[in-house]
Parts: sequence; structure tokens; C-alpha cells
Amino acid sequence: MTRKQKAAAAPAPQPAGVERNVVVNDNRKLGALLGPLDRFAVRLEQKLDVRVARRGNQLTVSGQAHEADAAVAALRALEARLDLTGELAMADVDAAIKDALHGDGGSPHGIIRTPRKTIAARGRAQADYVDALLREEMVFGVGPAGTGKTYLAVAAAASFLAAGQVERIILSRPAVEAGERLGFLPGDMKEKVDPYLRPLYDALNDCMPAKDVARRIETGEIEIAPLAFMRGRTLAHSYVILDEAQNATPMQMRMFLTRFGEGSRMAVTGDPTQSDLPRGQMSGLEEALKILDGVKGVSIKRFAAADVVRHPLVGRIVTAYERHGDAGA
Repeated sequence: MTRKQKAAAAPAPQPAGVERNVVVNDNRKLGALLGPLDRFAVRLEQKLDVRVARRGNQLTVSGQAHEADAAVAALRALEARLDLTGELAMADVDAAIKDALHGDGGSPHGIIRTPRKTIAARGRAQADYVDALLREEMVFGVGPAGTGKTYLAVAAAASFLAAGQVERIILSRPAVEAGERLGFLPGDMKEKVDPYLRPLYDALNDCMPAKDVARRIETGEIEIAPLAFMRGRTLAHSYVILDEAQNATPMQMRMFLTRFGEGSRMAVTGDPTQSDLPRGQMSGLEEALKILDGVKGVSIKRFAAADVVRHPLVGRIVTAYERHGDAGA
């Protein structure tokens, strides 16, 4: 082999590694950034192919320049989130890494302040959704499970109620599994619909003290109403949430949306791929998205599998199902 051929066959030289330092003067904060048993640091190392080492009150990130810079940006974003919310989860780390790789790091954006905690959006899709929830009169949050669309809607409602911007929160959901014949179930109205609205209750209790939630339910400031019971009402000065909206029929959806009253906000959440309606029955959510696209005062925010924050495996499951659906179409 000639010298020229040897040179051509030789692997391309790798760029030299770099070291970047992040100084954190608060040891407790530094420990929170690393995570329990350094789990957050390990996730950074795995996702970005870097090495994170602690030296006193300093974190040293070593690796290729692009990845090391992304790791530093993620750490700075996580530090800012920690200052704001007081806690970090693995989903925050994954979102910070994703943002840093796309040059979208920095201070947390999409902030909701509730009575129990301050919530910062995870990623650009959530941030855009939060901004819409706080700004627009009617918002559709559409996408797969685990993207935070229902939780953030409830958090926004809790924030509006606590600030006196609305007089009550109304939570609604189609009770498809019971065929809307809730009268056959035991108990009062709250007990009848509790199983269907448990995710909304969980989110409420995460954003407001449990005693406050119970008291406001008793006074009617928080109202739980199945979709079938909304007919004929005008919902004024309220933050109204319709969850699992893919299970509403077109007639139900039109009825619900036209309940909108003065001084109110509406959030409609759902996943068109998860409809429990009878085969062949069009979803009212799908129809509404087509009809209302571009209507002034209506904001439609769509989430994708890449926006799942619940657990990385959920995102991979959603992607696999989407791929299977495309292949079978």
C-alpha cells in the first residue's frame, strides 16, 4: 500500500476534548443538580457522551466541545429551574438536555405560579402551551399521553382562581365508559364522576392544598360536572377544562364550546388517537380542530412523541405505535 493509500485509509483524527467548569457555591444546590446517587449527572453523561466530575463546589464537564457546551447549558438551565421551583426530576434533566442540544437553553420559560408550587414548563412545546393557557381565551392541547397537557391546564386554572381572575374552576370529562348514564351509579354526583376525573383531582391537589381543594368543592368554587350535564348552561367567570375531549361526539363538543361565557377561559385537552367512541363515530375533538383552526381567540397547541415528559419509555411507545399506524395505513 502506498503512503497516499495509507493516509486515505487512516481514520480521521478526532477533535481534541475540552473541559468546561460550572461553579455552584451552594453545596445543597450542587447536590440537587447531581441528583440522588448522582443520577442526573449520569443521565447527562449518557445522553451527551461527556464526563461530569465534582471537585469541591465545581463541576467539571469533559468531552467534545459541542457536547460539553450542551451539558453546561443544561446544567445552567437546571440550576435556574431549581432556584425557581425548588426541585428537580429526571424529566427536567431530559428536557434541559433536549433544549440545550437545540440551542434553546437558558432560564426556564412558561411559568405558572400556583398556591402550592411554581411550575416551569419542560421544553419549548410545553412553554408555548403554557403561554397560550395564560394568554388566550380558548386553548386546545392535543397530543399523546405524558406530555403534561392536562396537568398544565389544571395548574393554570388553579393559578387564575388563586389570583381572583376567575370565580371558579369547572372540570368536565365525557363519561364514555358509563354511557353517560351516571344515574345508575351509586352515590351523589361527585361520587359518580370521581373515577373519571381522578387525574384532574390529582393535578389539583398538586397545585393547591388538599384542604383548600375540599373547601372550594364544598362552596362550589371548584365544580365537577360530566359533559352530559353541561347542556343549557352559560359558564361565566370560570376556568373550564374539558379533559379526554376525544371521547366527545361532535354534537357534545359544539354544545360544550358554546357554553363559553363572559370573563371565562377554556382548555380542551385530548389525544385523537385514543378515542373510546364507537367504531365509525367521528370524534368531536377532531372536528373542532378542523373547524376552529385560525379562529381568533382560539389557540391550538399540538404535542408529539418527542414532547413526552412522563418517562422516556412512554415517548418510545408512542413513537412505535405511530410508526405501526403509518405502516398499516
